[in-house]
Amino acid sequence: MITLCINQTSTDPYFNLAAEEYFLKNFEEDFFMLWRSRPSVVVGKHQNALAEINHEFVRTHQIPVARRLSGGGTVFHDPGNVNFTFIRNVKDISEVNFKVFTVPVIEALKKLGIEAYTTGRNDLLIDGKKISGNAEHVHRNRVLHHGTLLFDSHLEALKGALKVDLSKYEDKAVQSNRSEVTNIADYLPNPISVEEFTDFLFGKISKNYTEFQVYEPTLEDIEAIQKLSIEKYQTWDWIFGYSPRYCFTNSMNTANGAISVSLLVEKGYLAEASFSGAISAEISQKIAEVLAGCRHDYEAVKAALLGLEDEFQQNGLSFDELMNGMF
Repeated sequence: MITLCINQTSTDPYFNLAAEEYFLKNFEEDFFMLWRSRPSVVVGKHQNALAEINHEFVRTHQIPVARRLSGGGTVFHDPGNVNFTFIRNVKDISEVNFKVFTVPVIEALKKLGIEAYTTGRNDLLIDGKKISGNAEHVHRNRVLHHGTLLFDSHLEALKGALKVDLSKYEDKAVQSNRSEVTNIADYLPNPISVEEFTDFLFGKISKNYTEFQVYEPTLEDIEAIQKLSIEKYQTWDWIFGYSPRYCFTNSMNTANGAISVSLLVEKGYLAEASFSGAISAEISQKIAEVLAGCRHDYEAVKAALLGLEDEFQQNGLSFDELMNGMF
């Protein structure tokens, strides 16, 4: 079986995630692909996207949020992080385990003087610190396995984007396991750039296959991937609306006193909203009415509440405090 090998040049996270699905579902060949994306947060298929991100940090730094096809936890991508993707045909899904795909990566890192290892979980470590998270998705008789490699990633941005308060959310979503992370570059005996690292990995892992072919996506491939990116991966319904049903609760201190917020969200939309404490029943009811059916999205909620801004001021309520209390 020929293995098609791609050293992807796109840094668009939505395009890259769409490319994985496209190659998985529209080809019969096995694949090996390396790719990097501009700064972005990528949540697992079964996660509550809002519960996994630091809203203020992501909004302030204009970091896009994406959802991938596989399960597992949330990861941070940037140009210093190298992603690897394997797509393989199997006769029986039980034949495949994570080690089939992580061992080639570990062996390639060893050639650079890096002693990486796995603890049996879906990650790779150096000196007890995480450098890689892995996940899989099965489509018919094909397995997609992908993972991250923190080479020279902006770790402070990673920590800032993923710093969340999970106590506000009650749901059945898969939650991320937060681990101490590190960069591969800090352990290299001989410094190299991320581009050199990517090229080394691509050459080393590609040659593990007896029949490998460097594949350049055709114009038809690129157009189909871009179409999938636009129609699925860039949509709010996929990124946030795909999240499972959840309850959001929070308490905020205002000049009038403490106000409690309770939101019921289904498929990303506000089904119920209630406010109690230092807020009148009349204002609470008005807020609930304008939010009914609204996306649990900062800009959508802000637009819905703007018509009540004067009433908030008259009742000594801070518009910004109310907004922040709902995220």
